[in-house]
Amino acid sequence: MRSGAKVAVIGGAFVLVAGGIGYGAYSMLGDTVGGDGGTQSASESSEVKTGPPSAEEIAETSKSFFDAWAAGDATAAALLTNNEAGAEPVLASYGEDAHIGKVKITPGQAVGTKVPYTVNATVSYEGESKPLAYASELTVVRGLTTGKALVDWVPTVVHPQLTEGATLRTGESSTPAIEAVGHDGKILTKEEYPSLGPILDTLREKYGESAGGSPGIETWIEPADEAQPDVNLLTLAKGKPGKVQTTLDAGAQAAAERAVKKFAEASVVAVKPSTGAIRAIANNRSDGYNAAMTGQLAPGSTMKIVTAAMIIQHGLGSMGAKVECPSTVSWEGVTFHNLNDFSIADATLREAFARSCNSTFIKPIKPLGDRAGSALGQEARTYFGLGQDNWQTGVASFDGSIPESSGAETAASYIGQGKVLMSPLNMASVTATVKNGSFKQPYLVARELDNRPFATARPLPAGVAKQLREMMRYTATSPTGTGSKAMAGVGGDKGAKTGSAEVDGQTSNSWFTGFSNDLAAAAVVQSGGHGGDAAGPVVAEVLRAVG
Repeated sequence: MRSGAKVAVIGGAFVLVAGGIGYGAYSMLGDTVGGDGGTQSASESSEVKTGPPSAEEIAETSKSFFDAWAAGDATAAALLTNNEAGAEPVLASYGEDAHIGKVKITPGQAVGTKVPYTVNATVSYEGESKPLAYASELTVVRGLTTGKALVDWVPTVVHPQLTEGATLRTGESSTPAIEAVGHDGKILTKEEYPSLGPILDTLREKYGESAGGSPGIETWIEPADEAQPDVNLLTLAKGKPGKVQTTLDAGAQAAAERAVKKFAEASVVAVKPSTGAIRAIANNRSDGYNAAMTGQLAPGSTMKIVTAAMIIQHGLGSMGAKVECPSTVSWEGVTFHNLNDFSIADATLREAFARSCNSTFIKPIKPLGDRAGSALGQEARTYFGLGQDNWQTGVASFDGSIPESSGAETAASYIGQGKVLMSPLNMASVTATVKNGSFKQPYLVARELDNRPFATARPLPAGVAKQLREMMRYTATSPTGTGSKAMAGVGGDKGAKTGSAEVDGQTSNSWFTGFSNDLAAAAVVQSGGHGGDAAGPVVAEVLRAVG
């Protein structure tokens, strides 16, 4: 869709038929309408109003803005905002570059200073026309210098997906459309699987030219950053789509879509341990961010999988060996607590893992001395393929980060806090590595499609992998295991690990990772609380879909 060079936007008024509202039908506020830097007329009082705008001002300002926008008068609409210079080119491009006309804007009930609304319009280009409908909202604020009630300008006022510096365009796409196909031959569309929208846009940008398709006529958002894919909003005339084969599984993807809808700010990824093929990616986030693949969050106690591997390999413990699980443990003057200060008498490492005892996964590290700050990162890089910035999945992804630490941050890192950052993709891969016994780099499209190299890592020692699998199985099946409730309905050979990560005193982020047969999955629900309460059911639903 992106052309080779940016098209200059010419400012100024343009006239459109506006759903029965003619040019000049909108009203102006005061003798002189202006942005935040505008001037008052002589007839106005020299006293500038302060404080939040009244309900009457909000209604009047939003109506005048909607009427000017719908009538196609970008200049007048921009003058009703607090950033005339920023607003006018975007409003002008609505008709000039995007060819959107017959605009009808229907406001909803104001909530405080926010006014929601729906837009119904028609896009017309070279004899092709289609309706365009969407919803957005604006906020009315008090102009700092004029005291007038003005629309607080942000690009989302024009379209909810429009970002700073991006442009709405309609025309012949420069990149042919694609038809993304799952490993089972099923076609995957953003209409049926909404979470895949940004991913399908990226696949189109990367592989559309080589997939053998032809361009169509579309309306799209062209981001300011040319490294980001265009966002298709409407297809007026279809070209011939090229076929792009993916590793996704339609059943797992459908389950992932359903699962994340049950919790706000939820993300999940599923991976096939024996190959690294990504089977599902889903997000339910207010910001539209693909946190499943690129999120960077503290993983909490799910990181204890890697910590347990390091403990076993360094001879600091083993699955059946006795360990200490006091209610608290101190590290360089900082006290770390177990949940509700629980403790376990005569615990084994397996029991402490299943009940997620923090103190057990901090105390044994002390004998490492100066090596404690780097040992976890070394384990993660060497055996789990994490933290080297070399995964090439076919779309943007984060590889995890386990930097060297010092002081109390070292202790925090071993329970998935401190500076440790992971995405659900990373933790699904950790679980897949345990299940398979060796790391297989996750991927969405085959490496043969563009001859990209895959990341590699050393296989886990067989005895270590076996113990980790048993510890995860116990967590998923033992009555005392923190993952047993969420995994109760999951069949097959199964294992799990829960986690929760505290962030700035807010409700903890909920983490969960697990496997069933040859499928591993991980999820995060921001501010979801305990791992088994929110992220657990998300993972379980995906695992059940490919049981």
